[in-house]
Amino acid sequence: MDVWNQLLQGFATAGTPINLLWALLGCTIGTAIGVLPGIGPATAVAMLLPITLQVEPTGSMIFFAGIYYGAMYGGSTTSILLNTPGEAASMVTAMEGNKMAKNGRAGAALATAAIGSFVAGTIATVVVTIAAPVVAKYAVLLGPPEYFMLMVLAFATVTSVLGKSTLRGFTSLFIGLALGLIGIDQITGQARYTLGVPELMDGMEVVLIAVGLFAVAEALHVVLFEGRVVETQNKLTKVHMTRQEWKRSIPAWLRATFIGIPFGTIPAGGSEIPTFLSYATEKKFSKHKEQFGTTGAIEGVAGPEAANNAAITATLIPLLTLGIPTSNTAAILLGAFQNYGIQPGPQLLDTNATLVWALIASLYIGNVMLLVLNLPMVGLWVKLLKVPKAQLYAGILIFATVGVYGMRQSAFDLFLLYGVGLLGLVLRRFDFPAAPVVIGMILGPLAEAQLRNALSIGEGKWSILWERPMSATLLACIVAVLVLPRLIKLFKR
Repeated sequence: MDVWNQLLQGFATAGTPINLLWALLGCTIGTAIGVLPGIGPATAVAMLLPITLQVEPTGSMIFFAGIYYGAMYGGSTTSILLNTPGEAASMVTAMEGNKMAKNGRAGAALATAAIGSFVAGTIATVVVTIAAPVVAKYAVLLGPPEYFMLMVLAFATVTSVLGKSTLRGFTSLFIGLALGLIGIDQITGQARYTLGVPELMDGMEVVLIAVGLFAVAEALHVVLFEGRVVETQNKLTKVHMTRQEWKRSIPAWLRATFIGIPFGTIPAGGSEIPTFLSYATEKKFSKHKEQFGTTGAIEGVAGPEAANNAAITATLIPLLTLGIPTSNTAAILLGAFQNYGIQPGPQLLDTNATLVWALIASLYIGNVMLLVLNLPMVGLWVKLLKVPKAQLYAGILIFATVGVYGMRQSAFDLFLLYGVGLLGLVLRRFDFPAAPVVIGMILGPLAEAQLRNALSIGEGKWSILWERPMSATLLACIVAVLVLPRLIKLFKR
C-alpha cells in the first residue's frame, strides 16, 4: 500500500501544469529525434544537458525521460518508411517493417509499432513501480566491497557487449577511466593529470564529454562520411490494423515485453539484444513463416518494438536503485543527476522520494502522450525527413557549442569540446563504442572511492574483496562475464 500511496503523490507532482508541459515537450522532441535518422536519444539528451543549470531537478528529469522513450517510439517511423534505423535498437524493426511498407502496409506496421510500444512501456512501468523499492531495500545492505564489485561488473558487462569486440569496449572504458582521474584527488587534495592547466583542476565536465562524444562527433561524421547518401521513402498508408493483424500482434507484444524487461535491468548492452531475441522468438512461433523476409510479417515489427520499449523503461531500475547505467542514454542521465548533486543509489528513494516517484508517474503519463502524438500525427513526423541534413547538423553544432559555453563561459571548454568531438569521430570511424567512455568517466571516481573505503575497512588487505559472500558472488559473475563467452567460442570451434 505504501508504494501505491507514494505513486499517487508522484502523480500529484508529475501532474502539475509545468511538469506536464515538460513531459509533453520531452515526448515531442524525443519523437522528432527518433524520426530523424542518425540522431539518437543519447545525442539529444547530451546536447540538452546544459538546461540542468536553469531547471529544477524533477522537471528536467521528466523532460529527459520523455526524450528517451519518445526517441524509441519515433525510431520505428524511419525504420519502416525509409529502412534507416534512427537507433541501433530499431534495426530489427526495419527488417520486416520496411518489407511491409514496400508491399503497401506501412500504416499497419506503424500502428503495431506504436501500440506495441505503449503496451510494453506501460507493463514495464508497473514492474519499475513494484521492483524499484524492493531492489533499493536490499541494495542498502551492500557495503563498499560489494559496491566496488558491482561497478566492476557494470564495467565488464557493458564493455563486453557495447562494441564490435571486447578489446574495443575495454579501450573505450580505459579512456573514460583516465578522463575521470583528471582533477583534484578527493582524499589527498593533490592535483592529478591536470598538465598545469587551471581549468582542469575541477575535473572534466561530464556534460562536455557527452556532448562532444555524441553530438559533435555525430555531426562531424555525417559531414565527412555520409554526405552523399540518397534516401528513398515508401508511401504512407492509413494507420490502422485489421482484426487478423490485431490477433497476430497481441501475443507478440506480450511475449516481447517479458523478453525486454530483464535485459533492461542488467548491464547487457541496452535494447539491441532483446530486439533480436524477440524477432527470433516471433519467427519460431509464427504460423506465417513465409512472410518473414519476403512480404513482411507483422509479428516481426510488433515483437522487437515492444521488447525495445520494455527494455528502455526497465533501465530505470538499476539506474535509480544502484546508480548503474545499462545503456548510453542512462549513462548520460546519470550525469544529469550528478549535475544536481544527486547520486542515484539505494538511498535515493529516501533522500529524493518526490523526484523518483514523480519520474515513475511521468512514465505512465508519457506513454499515453506518445500514443496520442504518434498514431494520428505520423504524417506530420514524416515531414521532418525533408529537413536538409546540412542545416540540421549545422544547427546541432551551434546548439552544442552555445550549451557548453553557457555552463562556465569558458573559451577553454570550447577547445576541449571540439577536441573530444574529434576523439569521438576517431572512435566512431574505427568502431570503438562511445558509451563506455562516459560510463568509465562517471563510475570510475565512484569505484575508486568505494575501493579505498573497502581497503580501509579491511585494514589494507585486498582479500576483503572476496571474503564477504555477496562480493565473492559478484566476483564470480565478473569472471563468468569475461571468460564464458570465450569458452563457448572455443567449444564451438
